[in-house]
Amino acid sequence: MQTRHFIQLIAMSALWGASFPLLRIASPALGPWVVAGLRCTLAAAVLAVLMHMLRDRWPARTAWPRLALLSLLTVVIPFVLFNWAALILPSGYSAVLNATAPLFGVLGAAVAGEEKLTSKRLLGCAVGFAGVALLVQLGPVAVTTQVVLAALACTAASASYGFGAILMKRATLAYAPLPASAAVHVAATLILLLPMGIAAPAANLTTAAVIAVTVLGTITSGFMYWISMRLMREIPASAATSAAFMIPLFGVTWGGLFLGEAVTASMLPGCVLVLAATALITGFNPFRASPPEA
Repeated sequence: MQTRHFIQLIAMSALWGASFPLLRIASPALGPWVVAGLRCTLAAAVLAVLMHMLRDRWPARTAWPRLALLSLLTVVIPFVLFNWAALILPSGYSAVLNATAPLFGVLGAAVAGEEKLTSKRLLGCAVGFAGVALLVQLGPVAVTTQVVLAALACTAASASYGFGAILMKRATLAYAPLPASAAVHVAATLILLLPMGIAAPAANLTTAAVIAVTVLGTITSGFMYWISMRLMREIPASAATSAAFMIPLFGVTWGGLFLGEAVTASMLPGCVLVLAATALITGFNPFRASPPEA
């Protein structure tokens, strides 16, 4: 992996790290279905505008069934599950559970015959989990049925992301990233239209919730999904999903900078392990010279 790819992974993690606090703001006010539907609608609109500006064409009709399946795995299912979990779990818990996505991505790629399941990558997953555990100081949460179900929902969402990354990698080889990203979010909007409409009357449109869902839709969903597809075109799917290990790291950072949460030296070992895990899975070595680009 080249240095620019690794930097892009870090930048994506920094932005995605803000998603979980935003969900804690938006979901209780608007509800899981409305947040997911509005998020996808905004993302589709942003990507459609970019397509118009860059004069890209929409994918052919024959491509839409595959892109709809990709939408289901990488957008609809994770959004709804994480939104629902945000009603119950602190954002740190969801961020930690989201960090299981690379493991599912590695396993999925191996099952699909896309990549080899090497001991180095498995070690990277283990190191990543250890780093996340050290980095995020999880407070006591009573183990109730709802808490267990919410944790399972986050894990299922991460699995959907991880396995969906295989289809996403294939899509990047078959279609241009921007039109594919736009089609994925249009499909997601259509899938979520009915449940969003049913849930809409119960939504409480607070200013904070509207701002949160706007940022989620335009930046962390629409724009970043496109960037993610562009990056995945150049690196393995398991490497791209390894960004999930760094999301809790940035969650702690943003909390310290903007919310006044404690950031102590004891967090340093966790940060180091998280970055080491990402390097193991991606194969990035900062001390190795990058091959010349064509």
